[in-house]
Order: sequence, then C-alpha cells, then structure tokens
Amino acid sequence: MANLTLPELNGKAVLITGASTGIGAALAKAFGAQGAMVGVHYNSSEDAARAVADAVEAAGGKAHLVRADASKSGAIAGAVEETAAAFGRLDGLINNAGGMVARLPYAEMTDEHYDAVMDLNGRSVLAATRAALPHMKTAGGGFVINTTSIAARNGASGGAGLYGSSKAFIANVTRGMAKEFIPFGIRVNAVAPGVIETPFHERYSTEAQLKAQLATVPQGRLGVAEDCVGAYLFLACATLSGYIIGQTIEVNGGMLMP
Repeated sequence: MANLTLPELNGKAVLITGASTGIGAALAKAFGAQGAMVGVHYNSSEDAARAVADAVEAAGGKAHLVRADASKSGAIAGAVEETAAAFGRLDGLINNAGGMVARLPYAEMTDEHYDAVMDLNGRSVLAATRAALPHMKTAGGGFVINTTSIAARNGASGGAGLYGSSKAFIANVTRGMAKEFIPFGIRVNAVAPGVIETPFHERYSTEAQLKAQLATVPQGRLGVAEDCVGAYLFLACATLSGYIIGQTIEVNGGMLMP
C-alpha cells in the first residue's frame, strides 16, 4: 500500500471520524500519504490523535485535529464545520467513529444502552453527513464512506447484538443516502470490516472469543487495520469506483461471503 499512488486524492480535504486509533488511524495515514488534507477526529484519545496527525504530515499530507463527542449531533456537526473551515473545502467524509459501548444481551437491554449505542453508531453518521453535504455540493461532488461491520449481517457475537443492529441501520442508510446524493455528484458507499485486531476488540472481546472467531476465518488469521485501507481508498477515488454507489465492501478474510 505504501507505493500506491492515487493523484486524484492529492489536495482533497477529507474528515475521518474516529481517527485516533485502529482503522481510522490507518486511514488517516493512508490518505496523508496520498497528499490529502485530513481532518483527524477524536474524542478522548488526544495523545494518540496527535501522533496520527504527525504521521499524516510526515507522509506528505496536511492534518487538522478536531475533537468532538460523536454521539452528540451538534458536536459532530461542529467537527465537520471546523474541518471545512480549516481546509477551505470538504471533498470527503469517512464516518468511522463507533463502538459497542458494552456487551449486553438483548434480554438485559435498557433504554439508556439503546440510546448510547444508536447515538454513537447511527445518529453520528446522520448528523455528520448532513453537515458535510452543503460543503460537498459547493465542491462539485465528493464521497461519503460509512464503516459498518460484519456484525450487521451475521447478528453479531454474544452481547453485541445491538451494536450489529446499529451497523445494519448504517448499511441501509448508506443505500438511501446513495440514491439521494448521487444527483449532486456525491458517491456514498460503505466498508464492513470483519474481526480486526484493534483497540475495539481489546476493549470488548476476550481472548477466547477472538480465538473462536479466528476458527471461522478461511484465510487463517484475524485482520489488521491496514487490511481495510485499500477498500476505502478505492471507494474514495472516482477514477476507480465512479460508477459504484450504495455498495458495501466486505473485508473479512472470507469469514462471511454474502
């Protein structure tokens, strides 16, 4: 991936939510290596986000750090506005921020847990994209890439059902937005990672749970964040994917073949 050059992305302004660690951090660095201007969004992991921003600039891109609680509509919309103002434009949005909040079986679900999960994984995408839309219209087009999950298709593992359902919601939001936004030259697609070794699983999955999931992956290994990068770069580049809208690319080592 280090030698991949996509001139179309050079100078483009992209906001990546949840960019301080995991897949978001890998994406920020990859877009930086393409010469893009990258909004590095974070909430609590400031030191990690600063390290990512430094890596973006070391790779040849420009970085702007922006902090916001993605579960709050006004905050995440403000992050979009701040990024667009910092770069003078906005060409792309990657809705990557999200989380499980906690493993909780449906039988034990509370209204508070529902709100926390859906606000973080669902409402954040709606609010950020709504805020980004006018800027992309002004730019004459752009792209939105949503991060869903293998859990959106397989019902998720124990206690993660609501998380999976929130990601299924985003998969359908992707299709609806794709229809609404393509008249403005804005392409909307999604990427569904499988089991990727990131801080997400360090927080929410036990070693036994990861070992059980590994046994279902034909490729014989769990993924790493860099495994996901190519799919996002592909969808961001109209030269490569200009006639692809409303689609979800599954990145899971063969764990799920829909």
